[in-house]
Amino acid sequence: MGTERDRYAEEFAELALALHDVTVEETVEKVLEFTLKAIGCDFAGVIFVHGKHHIETAAATDPIVAKLDAMQMELGEGPDVSVIADRLSVIVSDTHAESRWPTWAARVYDAGIRSLLSVRMYTDEETIGTLNAYSRKPDAFDVDDQAVAHVLARHAAVALGNARKVENLWLAVDARKRIGQAQGILMERFDLTADQAFAVLLRYSQDNNVKLRVVADRLVETRELPMSAVRSTPEADAAGDLS
Repeated sequence: MGTERDRYAEEFAELALALHDVTVEETVEKVLEFTLKAIGCDFAGVIFVHGKHHIETAAATDPIVAKLDAMQMELGEGPDVSVIADRLSVIVSDTHAESRWPTWAARVYDAGIRSLLSVRMYTDEETIGTLNAYSRKPDAFDVDDQAVAHVLARHAAVALGNARKVENLWLAVDARKRIGQAQGILMERFDLTADQAFAVLLRYSQDNNVKLRVVADRLVETRELPMSAVRSTPEADAAGDLS
């Protein structure tokens, strides 16, 4: 009969395989599923960080988690804020007696949460966010749970970092393709060069504060562009219906 350590080692190996070649959304869902099983918490959630201070709930096992996360943003205090700023992990043993973030703790206690474990998800290149476990019971998490959460968070961070890179790569490839199609439509319809067609798209993007990819998508799908955008280049003096 294997030891508990052997069981965890096997489960972590399964997790590592499960996180191979999946999307960001699938990665987060698998990590949360494993967190519930490995740590034995009531709820779990993943927070993504944007910049140094803005956080958002990426996924959660219950709607209450997003509400708890929003409290931290509203108050500017809480374990996730501290973990992202300068700590690797935090255990809140009892929100009823928590003194580090008293306002936050009081609200979380009123919401029925007594314990929390928050662990930073990071790679050598960036801090991605935090992995959080919640319990309705006080003193629900110990140092062993903390160690398990750290391993989970490291697996998740590496997988999420890779998934983001892959998704960003495909988005970039697809965007270039769509912009090229839009250029082709303008070149054929208004007898423009590739550079002139791109200038039309870029000017419309800047003047209307719309991303270049969105402008290209609209043109390819509707074959229409406002007259002002086309006439913004000296070589194009036709109207805007491209159909």
